[in-house]
Amino acid sequence: MSTSMLVQIEEDKHWWFATRTRAILALLDKYAGPGKQGRKVLDVGAGAGNMMHQLGQYGDEITGLEYNPKPIVVANERGFDVREGTATDMPFDAGMFDIVALLDTVEHIADESAVLNETFRVTRPGGFMVVTVPALMWLWSNNDIINLHERRYKAAELRDKLGAAGWNVPYCGYNNFLIFPLGAGMILIRKRVDKEPDMTSPHFDDEAYQVEMEPAPELLNTVLEGVGKVEVSMLKHMQLPIGTSVIAIAQKPDSS
Repeated sequence: MSTSMLVQIEEDKHWWFATRTRAILALLDKYAGPGKQGRKVLDVGAGAGNMMHQLGQYGDEITGLEYNPKPIVVANERGFDVREGTATDMPFDAGMFDIVALLDTVEHIADESAVLNETFRVTRPGGFMVVTVPALMWLWSNNDIINLHERRYKAAELRDKLGAAGWNVPYCGYNNFLIFPLGAGMILIRKRVDKEPDMTSPHFDDEAYQVEMEPAPELLNTVLEGVGKVEVSMLKHMQLPIGTSVIAIAQKPDSS
């Protein structure tokens, strides 16, 4: 049985988040297996706990880590255990977690190798990590600047960097493939005319930072979410050749 996407907060209703969530759940089901199975899960860069209800379907215990104290208040109000700390020096014992999520986080951090080494350290042998990052530096835009990104990635580049940190990488491919011509085209046109939109999100709160994402009209949002569902069904069987995001599953080698 596949793991269903839960709809509990506003971000779940946005087509981009919904597509990413379905892709994450599909790949975790395929490689780590669905169900809790007594597992411990860590969400690195958890923010206000935006993904912890989804990831909590894979473990009896889920913990978040966030460097910014503001969204931690919101996460705690939501009932999530989110600790303050950095992804380059985590306050956790080695081999503590069965599944680690690094979702649109590592691109914010200058020392990416330290992040990948730390996630490797806190994952148990045989455990898994799911990683998502924005794709392709030639798609760099005002949205990357607003969200304080350090870089965007090619799929092969992310695979190599995970491998250098000791991870096996059974899956690393692109996401948002079907909407790529539209998404990439809009980014390039806006850059050419030097008129990028105000990216203020309806979910943004200066006192509890969560995520910046361009809102979409309801009809367009519904259509794009439907396209995302089709794409996730493809992603279960193949690595997509291009997209605006990269998604990877990494596994820590079993010491036995």
